[in-house]
Amino acid sequence: MQRGAIQLNVLVYVDDLIISGSHLNDIQKFKDYLSACFHMKNLGVLKYFLGVEVARGPDGFVLCQPKYALDIISKVGFLGARPANVPIEQKHQLALSTSKELSDPAPYRRLVGRFIYLCFTRPELSYSVHVLSQFMQHPREDHWEAALRVVRYLKGNLGQGILLSSECDLQLHGWCDADWAGCPLTRRSLTGWLVFVGSSPVSWKTKKQHTVSRSSAEAEYQSMAMTTCELKWLKVILASLGVPHTRPMSLHCDSQAALHIS
Repeated sequence: MQRGAIQLNVLVYVDDLIISGSHLNDIQKFKDYLSACFHMKNLGVLKYFLGVEVARGPDGFVLCQPKYALDIISKVGFLGARPANVPIEQKHQLALSTSKELSDPAPYRRLVGRFIYLCFTRPELSYSVHVLSQFMQHPREDHWEAALRVVRYLKGNLGQGILLSSECDLQLHGWCDADWAGCPLTRRSLTGWLVFVGSSPVSWKTKKQHTVSRSSAEAEYQSMAMTTCELKWLKVILASLGVPHTRPMSLHCDSQAALHIS
C-alpha cells in the first residue's frame, strides 16, 4: 500500500500480521486504525512469527527455527542420538532402493512435511528434502533411515539460520548449478539455485528439470533459465516493496559451455 512517500507493507496469515513501512509514525497510525476496527493485540517489535525466531543485532536480522527443529528431534525420540555431520549421504541410491515398504507411511510423511517448513530458514536442507519428498507415496525403510539422518544432522546444527545483513546494496545476485542426469530413474537433471539480495540469501531451491537434457551444457543452460525466472520475479517483488533495481542482475554459473550459449 503506497500513497505518495508513505508505504506500508502488511503480511497476513490467518489472524497474525506483520506490519512494516517507511515511517514509524505511519505504522503506528495504521495499527491504531486496526485496533479501532478489530480487537487486536500489539506484540511490539517482531521476535517470533509462525515458528520463526527473529533476532536483531548491529549486523542485521537473524532468522532461525531452533524451537521447531528441537520439536522435530523430540517427537522422533532422538534427543540422545549422536549428531550427523551431513544431512544426506553422498552418491546415495535412494531412488533405486528395494528395501521393504513401510507398513504405515504416515510418520514418514509427517516428518518430511516438517522438514519442508524447516527449509524456510535452512538452505542447506533443500537437496535432502527434495530427495526425501519424492517417496511420500510409497516410502521404504531406506528412505525412513535417510530421514532420520536429517534429524541427527539437525541435532548437531540446532541454531543454524540465515542473516539478513544491514549492510546491503539491494542488488540481486543468483548462483545456479545442475546435476546432469541426477535422477537414476528418469535421467532428468537436478537444478539448484541460491539468490542473494546484497549479501543476504532470500531464495533457494532444488528442483528436477521438466525434460531430459542430452548434455551437461544443456542441463546447466536450463538451470540458468530457471534461475533467471526467479531473479525477474524477485525484481518485481522488490519493486512492489518500493525498492528500485536499476542495475543488471548478476547470474553465476560454473559451466563455460552454458555461458557461451547464453
